[in-house]
Amino acid sequence: MRVRAFAKINLSLRVLGARADGYHELRTIFQSIALHDTLTIRAVRGPFRLICDDPQCPSDGTNLIWRAAERLWRAAGRRGAARDIAVDVEKRIPLKGGLGGGSSDAAATLRALARLWGIDDREVRSAAKDLGADVPYFLEGGTVLGVERGDLLFPLIDRPAAWVVLVVPEFGVSTKEAFAWFDEAARGGGRSPERLALRAGEELVNDLEAPVAARYPAVARIARALRKAGAIHAGMSGSGSAVFGLFGRRADAFRAARAVASPARRTIVTRTLNRSTYQALAAK
Repeated sequence: MRVRAFAKINLSLRVLGARADGYHELRTIFQSIALHDTLTIRAVRGPFRLICDDPQCPSDGTNLIWRAAERLWRAAGRRGAARDIAVDVEKRIPLKGGLGGGSSDAAATLRALARLWGIDDREVRSAAKDLGADVPYFLEGGTVLGVERGDLLFPLIDRPAAWVVLVVPEFGVSTKEAFAWFDEAARGGGRSPERLALRAGEELVNDLEAPVAARYPAVARIARALRKAGAIHAGMSGSGSAVFGLFGRRADAFRAARAVASPARRTIVTRTLNRSTYQALAAK
């Protein structure tokens, strides 16, 4: 069985404060995009196996794919460790880019194994919430408002289709570090990040962008370059380090991608996916 695990961008990410459980209270707008990993699930005899074509991607119990398989194995009423299944990952979503690759891989694993093992949707959604704050979003897709940890979801009317230029610097940013830098800036009374209005009365801003850019100025430079190249909106996705720009026309997106290209960064042109297209493609 082959399934696709699509990336996301955060059109907006507001950090409202720290929570007692160690997470942060968020208000974010997720948007799915066509860039995806491909997972091949095979029935094989023996212990569970995970193989990825990216050597930087962990292939042990720290990977969310592994944890998703273990979680559904127990939900299916089976004893011991998961076995007799292998997952091969064709990795195309950059690691530590704020694009949700690990969470999307986990959601794709849950969908696939639920079909194989006859597990109902309620258990799949419960498992997704246990695995990580972003994982539930990848069972929905499209344009979605996420609140609390980002895992309480409210599907929105899908935004108009857009072309997306992703610029991925040669450095990655861990989510833990990005939030720690935000907290440090908040304690120090740092200024609020720049806000960009996409429509009247609607502000799209990533509160993590300023503290990350303070350590990695390239993030702010790339966002400015994308805006200069004509992006409708540009900013860092999630906790970074990937920066995206939205364009109305394919030709404009490719022109901008050429303008911001550099040996020190990877540039990808892709498209947004609405909810119905996402769910149809993710189900195959």
